[in-house]
Parts: sequence; structure tokens; C-alpha cells
Amino acid sequence: MRDHLENNSSGTGIADLMAMLDAAPSPFHAAQQMAQRLDAAGWSPLDIDQRWSADDVTGCRYVLRDGALIAWHCPTSAEPATPWRIVGAHTDSPGLRLKPHPSIARHGWNQIAVEIYGGVLLNSWLDRDLGVAGRVVMPDGTTQLINSNGPIARVPQLAIHLDRSVNDGLRLDRQTHMTPVVGLADGVTIGQWLTDTAGDAPAAWDLCLYDTTRAALIGTDQSLLASGRLDNQLSCWAATCALTTATPESHIGLIVANDHEEVGSASVTGAAGPLLEQVLTRHVHARGGDVDDLHRSYAASLCISADNAHALHPNYPERHDPDHAPRIGAGPAVKVNQNQRYATDARGAAAVIAACSAAGVPHQTFSSHNEMPCGSTIGPITATRLGIDTVDVGVPQLSMHSARELCGTDDPISLAAMLEVHLSA
Repeated sequence: MRDHLENNSSGTGIADLMAMLDAAPSPFHAAQQMAQRLDAAGWSPLDIDQRWSADDVTGCRYVLRDGALIAWHCPTSAEPATPWRIVGAHTDSPGLRLKPHPSIARHGWNQIAVEIYGGVLLNSWLDRDLGVAGRVVMPDGTTQLINSNGPIARVPQLAIHLDRSVNDGLRLDRQTHMTPVVGLADGVTIGQWLTDTAGDAPAAWDLCLYDTTRAALIGTDQSLLASGRLDNQLSCWAATCALTTATPESHIGLIVANDHEEVGSASVTGAAGPLLEQVLTRHVHARGGDVDDLHRSYAASLCISADNAHALHPNYPERHDPDHAPRIGAGPAVKVNQNQRYATDARGAAAVIAACSAAGVPHQTFSSHNEMPCGSTIGPITATRLGIDTVDVGVPQLSMHSARELCGTDDPISLAAMLEVHLSA
């Protein structure tokens, strides 16, 4: 059995992925974790609101904005029309988010008003010890990241004695049944907890609930990784590992971790927003290029959209196409959908297969059962917005959009190794 804690070709192992997952309970923390790893590897931040020069954008730099990050390695030989090798991922995961007026007191309980974020497997959030983390904005406009660093909430399930038919099918009302408790009515409200934690009453916040159970290797041979937010912090980690050891020569290696993918990507920091396009445009202009150089660079570029795939479920094999069902432990899956839910075409698929071969890792193909429409990714959005050839790739996992998901321990390492080859092209 492979020692999953050993270093891979990108310089880190599963232990580092687990550390990032545990330290990143919100998109803001995920972007911060990526920045910290880049700092340690010699990258330096670049302010997005400052004018950029050629010296500013050459070398190893990154831009951090809210819950999104863009980082690159630009060789000194890069010309204005030099193409890009891009890896895209996203920092957000489905879950429960705090509403603007979060404190509820009723029936002798203190509770939290929450909004369901994204396509959540609601039942997976029941009877879990939940923490709170994310960003608060103070009255003077300053921001800070906060984390309860432990459980303070729970969504208790109704006892079977009060719902004898529960095992015949559980239906949860998103407004009433998913409201967490934080204590008894004479105790500390979530609003008071926020004030105590931030040092003053925040003016506003972007806060998530999260399962406080730490990432863990499981299985009789520890070949499986269980954690929250594998979709898609796993890809953020793999992209960061790959960039920090890639050696781009004829291209500029770049990674982008967008926010808000799980709710459609339509935001300032989402893939449908302007952030990546603005960075690429300013990058070319800083190196003396014009609009023609920008679009020439796009035409010769390739983006890998890295987002996890649906692994073959042993208890529901009929939900998969038997010839295109990715298996955990068999390497990254090239995701294909002729209806453009994924952006992959034959040329992009061939490029990823070649990168897997060069990295010495296996690959496989995912295509949905025709009666089971698939989800989508930032891939088609990025391809549409920029006109850059894009291919969708992902690590197979089970329990997607659960509070706690499952993948193999070999596959994230394989993904990082393949992405390193891609970024080094």
C-alpha cells in the first residue's frame, strides 16, 4: 500500500491536504490557506487596486480578493502574446449560511437563522457538531476572519418516536427543520457570540456553518479520505501544489480559485464575473501588450477546470453509465458532456491524457447516465467568457454536497502531479 502521507511530485502529501481542509471552513479561509502556501513557496501578493508594471507581474505573484485567489508564475522571457496554462477551481461548498438577523429565541431555545447555500444534501447536516466561520465587516469598514474553532451549534433531528415513518422517506423543510440550536433561551445568542468574538458588534458578515469533525484517513488500509468541503477545496489544494513546483517556459502558468460556483458563479469573484478577465487583461497590458496580443494569447491557451466527479457508488450502480463511471483510486477523470455541461472537447481531453501520461498517473473518463443529468462547473463559464479552450477534470468522490464527503487518498496526489505537468508546458 502506498504511504499516503509521503511527499508527492508536487512536494506535499495528503497530510497537507488534510491540514488545509481543517483550516479552511469558509471560502475566505480557503483563499487564505492558498495564499499562505504560496507565501511559503516564494510568491508575493500584488494589490489589485494598484497600477501594475512589467516588473510587478513577472515572476511569482498572486492576487487575493475576498474568497477568491489568482496566482501565476510568469517567466522573464514572456512576451505580450505568450499563451496561458490555467487551472481553475472554486473555494465554496454547499452548506448553511447565517442570515443578516441571525438570533432567534423561541420555545425556550436560542437558534440561528440560516439560509441554505447551494445544492445541499440536507439530511447530512443533521445531528452534527457545527462551528461558525467566515468574514465579518466592522462598522469602520475593516474586515477580519473569524472561526469558532469548535462546535457551537447543532441541527437536531426529530426522535423516531415522534415520526415513526421517518425511515420511509425523510422530508426536511428548509425554513423550519434546518434551523440550528445554539443553547437555551437564557444563554448567549449567536449575535452576542459574534460581538464577543469580533471584539465589537460587526456591521455585516459572510459566515458559514461547518462540520467540526476533522479530515480523516479511513478504511482498513487508510485508502480513503473523509472530510467536509472536498468539493472543491481538494482541487484548490492540488492547483496550489502544482503551481509552486511547475516550471513554465513557453507559457505563463496560472491558477484561479473562484468563489460562488455552487450558486451559479454570478458574482464579482465568481467565474461568470470579471475578476479573471481583468487580471489577464492587465497582465498583458503591464507587459506592453494591446488587445490584439491579449486575444492572441487566449487563442493559444488551455484551461483545466478542476472540480470533483461522481464516483461509481457501489450501492447505486444503476445511477451510472457502466462504461463511463469513474472509480476511486483510478486517477483523475476527464469529464465529458455533449450538451456542454462540461467544456471538454476531444482536443482538450487528449491534452489532459498526455499530461497524465507524462506525470506517470492513471486517468479515466466520466460521462453521465442519460437519465441522470449531470451538474456543471466553472469550465463552460470560463470558456464562454474568455474564449479559452477548456477541459473539465476531477477527482472521483462519493457523497458530493454532503456535510462530509469521501474520496481516495491516491487521487488528489495524482491530480496535483498532472496539473504540475500542465502548468509546466
